[in-house]
Amino acid sequence: MTTRVMLVSPAAGDAQREVRFDDDGPLSEAGLRRVRAAAGSLPAADRIFASPSVRCRDTAVELGISARSAPELAGCAMGAWRGRTLAEVAGAEPVAVSGWLSDPDFDGHGGESLRALCDRIEGWLTRMALDAGRVVAVVEPDVVRAAAVCALRVPADAFWRLDVPPLTATELSGRGGRWNLGLGRALDRR
Repeated sequence: MTTRVMLVSPAAGDAQREVRFDDDGPLSEAGLRRVRAAAGSLPAADRIFASPSVRCRDTAVELGISARSAPELAGCAMGAWRGRTLAEVAGAEPVAVSGWLSDPDFDGHGGESLRALCDRIEGWLTRMALDAGRVVAVVEPDVVRAAAVCALRVPADAFWRLDVPPLTATELSGRGGRWNLGLGRALDRR
């Protein structure tokens, strides 16, 4: 019984351009144009989900898929840092930013630690693996990173070594609790 999970990173919003902790803003105009060009490029799926963020929901709509909102696929909760730029936070709280980048258990921003995010996403993957078939989910890049960490069974601090460009698909296939991982395929009409 094989389960195939395709995780699609959303089109870019202004937060990514500004290197800002996401504040649930919309897609940028450039992101909107790119996702519209990729419409119709996803395979048929038995189950379709989207992170609850505006960016992920709008990406799903523009891709032409009807996705169910999945709160368990939300991006990492950044607490007091939400909406602030990395430069602002690093200037005001350099020790905290260093802790966040080096300790997967850091939650000093009042949000969720990277380890907690990885655990949450591992639980979701485990539930998806209970049924064979194809799953497509439009999710924030940090959710894709967490899924890759879980699939490869690497330490949570490997999270920072993974880059997830906008509008790419990361594919997991597996059975029996073991996943294979395909990274960063660009979405385009074939």
